[in-house]
Amino acid sequence: MKLFRLFILLFLLIFSTKNAHSCSAYKVTVGGHTLFGVNFDTWAINPKIWFETRGYGAVFSGANYDKDGLRPQSGMNEYGLAFGTLSTLTPPNRKEMLNKKQITSRVNYLKDILHSCKTVEEVKAYIEQYDHSALPNDVFIYTDKSGKYLIVEPYTLTLGNENKYVLANFCPSIITDFSTIKQQRYINGSTFLKTKIDTSVAFCRALSDTMHVCRNRIGDGTLLTSIWNPTNGSVYLYFYHDFKHQVKLDLRKELAKGDHLIEITSLFPANTEYQKLLDFKTPANNNYISKFILACFILFLFSFVYFGVDYFRNRKIKYSYFKLLLAVLSLFMAYYMTVLVRESGVFYFPAPYKSSDSGFIDISSYLPFLILLTIIPLLIINRNVINDKAWGTFSKLLLTLNSFTYVILLGLFFYWGLFNIFI
Repeated sequence: MKLFRLFILLFLLIFSTKNAHSCSAYKVTVGGHTLFGVNFDTWAINPKIWFETRGYGAVFSGANYDKDGLRPQSGMNEYGLAFGTLSTLTPPNRKEMLNKKQITSRVNYLKDILHSCKTVEEVKAYIEQYDHSALPNDVFIYTDKSGKYLIVEPYTLTLGNENKYVLANFCPSIITDFSTIKQQRYINGSTFLKTKIDTSVAFCRALSDTMHVCRNRIGDGTLLTSIWNPTNGSVYLYFYHDFKHQVKLDLRKELAKGDHLIEITSLFPANTEYQKLLDFKTPANNNYISKFILACFILFLFSFVYFGVDYFRNRKIKYSYFKLLLAVLSLFMAYYMTVLVRESGVFYFPAPYKSSDSGFIDISSYLPFLILLTIIPLLIINRNVINDKAWGTFSKLLLTLNSFTYVILLGLFFYWGLFNIFI
């Protein structure tokens, strides 16, 4: 029982590893009028927009949950202070933030900023009280009615006042030459603004459109586009990279209704591409698959220990070498189960999946091919072990359970397109 608890704890620790999503944002200011746009690029589903009246009334949008509730991804308050979140790899710890308040709740911290600040200068003063390095792998952009903006990185706060600014998934403070940035959404936005700038909704919709993401598989990419007007408190929404249908909400009118939440999907007509995303099942959106992957992790980790120990205890019995191979394969597959849980990109990017930050993940992406090549020999040896009565009863049962599990996993690998190397 203790070993089982250890397996569960290890899996949950790995499960909790953050998986970043790509996003993009911009702000444009002309003649004292500012508009702020955010593309929320994620594989999450069921995005929401909600209104809170405490302190300075504010609206937030998001689709992911933390322990304290819905996590704000973007938002704006009644004084025109707006913000957006962009996930990115950030530099390692460069300095200690001593004698700072600790961020105990990401959700409440982000909400409290909008509920208590009117300008980006106030935001800067507010954040300087905290150890904001506790939110790694995220960059936040705040803007207000004046057109000024604040870039919040884990170790850097940068105020700016340019009339146009584009941001994607990178840390601006460490970029010495912005022309070297390869992110296409950033290149598209910067190019769009090179020769023209406007603060009309039509212009910003076109800018958001040119920066949005729609990948080849499942049509995934930009889940929600929001254009925030700090001057009059309007927000314009576009759902799942469909820019033909627009929904406009008025912050003041919505706050007058009190605290409430709206499902974004209820505001728009049926979206065929979004339905494909809903129908595509992964460990992140299907409890049965998630529990099966957890069971596989436990099985493979146990098999690694059992077959590894049993090999050294009974090296002289028939097919003993196969126990050693099973132990090694089980260890690799236990690791791959964690990859399937924490790396959503495995299911949406081309196969074999390439991670931006881990060579181990890149190598593990070839494991489905290894299982495909070895499944027939595995089943043959499984049959021979049973027929020859070479192993003990438990060893044979565990081997058969592993073989059965590999067959099911192969079906899932085909379903997820992990063998579609030409797409």
